[in-house]
Amino acid sequence: MLPNLPGFRTRSERFDDMVLDSAERLQDMWGKQLDGVLFAVDEIPPNLEQLVATGNPAPMGSYTPGGRGEPPMITVYRRVVEQGSNTKEELQDLVHDVVVEYTAEMLGVPPETLDPVYRRRYQ
Repeated sequence: MLPNLPGFRTRSERFDDMVLDSAERLQDMWGKQLDGVLFAVDEIPPNLEQLVATGNPAPMGSYTPGGRGEPPMITVYRRVVEQGSNTKEELQDLVHDVVVEYTAEMLGVPPETLDPVYRRRYQ
């Protein structure tokens, strides 16, 4: 496939781009407060089997505080988020909401104050 065709990038790469776009949006708005924060994508949460066995819902993301030379990290779980949306537009909105929510948790602020377009779309 040619690089200028839509199918050139995999679904996983397009998802990574959505997370990066949301992280950049927040970085533009919050600047230094987000310097050094890592934004990552994993396929599924590490304890998914345990969650399913106990009937608990899988998280769409996580926040890992920094420490011992490690930066703080916001992780978005691709498969869980993809299951929560039906269209590309819904997926973009949901990815952004997940990034905003876990970044807000890290900063200790309500998500609505972190990004004015945030509207909790998932439970």
